[in-house]
Amino acid sequence: MTPSDLSLHPVVPAPRWARRAAHAVALCAVPSGLWRIAMACGVPVGYSDQVLRDVFHIPRWGIAYVVGLSVLAELAALFPLLLVSDRWRPLNPRVLAALATTGSGALVLVALWQLVVAFTVESRTNMSSGPAQVVASLAFAPLFAIPALMTAVTWSYVRRHRALL
Repeated sequence: MTPSDLSLHPVVPAPRWARRAAHAVALCAVPSGLWRIAMACGVPVGYSDQVLRDVFHIPRWGIAYVVGLSVLAELAALFPLLLVSDRWRPLNPRVLAALATTGSGALVLVALWQLVVAFTVESRTNMSSGPAQVVASLAFAPLFAIPALMTAVTWSYVRRHRALL
């Protein structure tokens, strides 16, 4: 498909609900990322200094891992914004649709993986108090919404670009 063929098929703008869902995905990753960054900075998030040192290897290489995980999760969560944007189209719609479907699946798996890690028995037993567990649970709770939101945004993108695919 050439660029002139793309101009023959006008693209329907993303519906308001899809735009809101894409922004919600980006926002859902923020609380857990901030919680992890606070942990990397030495803020007491419910783990003792010994647990941070022995289990999470903070303040050594664990800082890079935890901050890197937060940055990667947020970058992945920003991907849906590309699917609802009318301003920037870096790829052919066919390539972006395949990328969106793959990205949607990957983002769903990452969100579910983070939830499993956050709620495992080892993570819970290493935490020092009930309030710390509540705060950690509240920080990771928005990740439950990412699979449904990302699937909806991807479905909207593929449906709107079906004529170009």
